[in-house]
Amino acid sequence: MGAVVRSPEGAPWEAGGAAEELRPRGDLLTDPHSYHLVGISFFILGLGTLLPWNFFITAIPYFQGRLEGANSTTGTLYTNHTGPTDTFNFNNWVTLLSQLPLLLFTLLNSFLYQCIPETVRILGSLLVILLLFALTAVLVKVDMSPGSFFSITMASVWFINSFSAVLQGSLFGQLGTMPSTYSTLFLSGQGLAGIFAALAMLMSMASDVDAQTSALGYFITPCVGIFVSIVCYLSLPHLDFARHYLAKKSSQAQGQELETKAELLQSDEKNGILNSPQKAALTLDLDSEKEPELEPEAPQKPGKPSVYIIFQKIWLTALCLVLVFTVTLSVFPAITAMVTSSTSPGKWSQFFNPICCFLLFNIMDWLGRSLTSYFLWVPLGQRPRSQGPPSRQLPPQPDQDSRLLPLLVCLRVLFIPLFMLCHVPERSRLPILFPQDAYFITFMLLFAVSNGYLVSLTMCLAPRQVLPHEREVAGALMTFFLALGLSCGASLSFLFKALL
Repeated sequence: MGAVVRSPEGAPWEAGGAAEELRPRGDLLTDPHSYHLVGISFFILGLGTLLPWNFFITAIPYFQGRLEGANSTTGTLYTNHTGPTDTFNFNNWVTLLSQLPLLLFTLLNSFLYQCIPETVRILGSLLVILLLFALTAVLVKVDMSPGSFFSITMASVWFINSFSAVLQGSLFGQLGTMPSTYSTLFLSGQGLAGIFAALAMLMSMASDVDAQTSALGYFITPCVGIFVSIVCYLSLPHLDFARHYLAKKSSQAQGQELETKAELLQSDEKNGILNSPQKAALTLDLDSEKEPELEPEAPQKPGKPSVYIIFQKIWLTALCLVLVFTVTLSVFPAITAMVTSSTSPGKWSQFFNPICCFLLFNIMDWLGRSLTSYFLWVPLGQRPRSQGPPSRQLPPQPDQDSRLLPLLVCLRVLFIPLFMLCHVPERSRLPILFPQDAYFITFMLLFAVSNGYLVSLTMCLAPRQVLPHEREVAGALMTFFLALGLSCGASLSFLFKALL
C-alpha cells in the first residue's frame, strides 16, 4: 500500500503503484462492501431515532381505549376513542411530553455532551429506549386501572423522548465527520419513520387476530427496529471505512458533537428528507467552505460571533419557524386524531384516521420538504448578495422589508379552526361545519405540504442572513427556536381541545 495523502476535501487518498493513482479510501472502488454497510447502518440508525415519537402518536386510539377502561381484547386498537370528554387529555400530554425533552436538552447540550462519552450516550440511549418500548409492549397484556396506566405511559413517553433527544444529538455530531452521503441516508431513514409507523398500524389493524394481539405486535415492531439499530451501531467500529472516520472524530473537540454540520444541509436541500419536527435543525447551511467568501475586506480570523447581533439578523425567520411548528403541534395530533369519518361504520371508518391523519400527513410533509430541492421559493424583495459568474454567486439574501413569507406563515393559523370544525363527535361547544371526509382530507393535504415546505424554506433562509463565520451560532439559535415552537404548539393544544 502506498502513502496516504489528503484530498482537497480532506478525505484520505491512497497513493501507490507506478501510476500513482489517487483514490478515496473506502469508496465504491476501493472498498464497496464496507462503504455500503456503513450507509445501511446509518439509514437504520436514522429510522430508529424517530420510531418512538411516531409509534406513540400513531397508536393514540389504543391508548385512549385503555384509558377509558375498555376491554383490551376487543377493539381498543381499532376504535377512535378520542373526544372532548377525555379525562386524561392523552393526545395533548403525549405531544407535550414528547417535545419538552427536545427543548430541555437543547439548553443542556453544552454540559451533557462534554461530560458523557459518545459511545455511552448513543448505546445507552438505544438500550433504554429498547427497554421502555418493551415495557410498553408488556403492558398490552397487563390489566390495570386507567390512572396507573396513564402514569406509567406518560413516564415512558418522557424518558423515551429524552433519550431520543440525546441519541439524535450524538448521531448528528458523529455524522459531521462522515461523508455527506451518509448524512443523506440518515435523514432518509428519519424521513421514513412516520410512514413506517403508520403502515405498521394499518397492518396490525388488517390482521385477522384480536385487538390485544394486534397491539402487542404493533409495539414489538419498534423493539425490533431499535434492536437492529443497536446491532448496526456496534458493527460500525468493525468496518474499515467507518473506523477511519470514527478515529478522526475522536481527535476533535467534544464540544463540536452537537453542532449543526454543513453536510446535513447539503443532503437535506438535495433530498428534502424530513418527517419529524426535530430533524429540521439539520437544514442549516453552515459550511463556509462550500460558499466562497466574496467580501475581501472581511477579516480572515473574525472574532467570536455575537449572539445578539446574529439574532437581530435572523429574528424574523426564527419567528416564522416558531409559528409554523406552533400551528402544526397545536392541532396535530391532538385535534386531528379526534376526527372520525362521517360515513356509516365499516372498513373505511375503521381505517379513516390512520390513513387520512397519520399516513397522509407523513407522506405529504415529506413531499413538501422535497419541493425545496426543485423549487426554492424566495420571498419577494430578496436579491442576490453579489454579482458575477454563477459559480461564484452566493444564494439570495432575504430582504428585511419582505413580508410575504411571514404572511404565508400566519395564514396557516386558519388550519386551527378548520380542523376544529371538522367531524369531531361528542363536541360540546363548537358546531360541525365540515362533516364530509373530503374536507378533512383536503385540509390535511394543504396542512402537511405547507408545513414541510415552509419549515424547509425557513431553515434554508436563516444561514443566508448571516456571515459565514456566524452560521454555527445561527444554527444553535434556530435549533432552540425550533424546540420552542414545538413546545408552544403542544401547550396550546390543551386550549384548543377545551374549546371543542
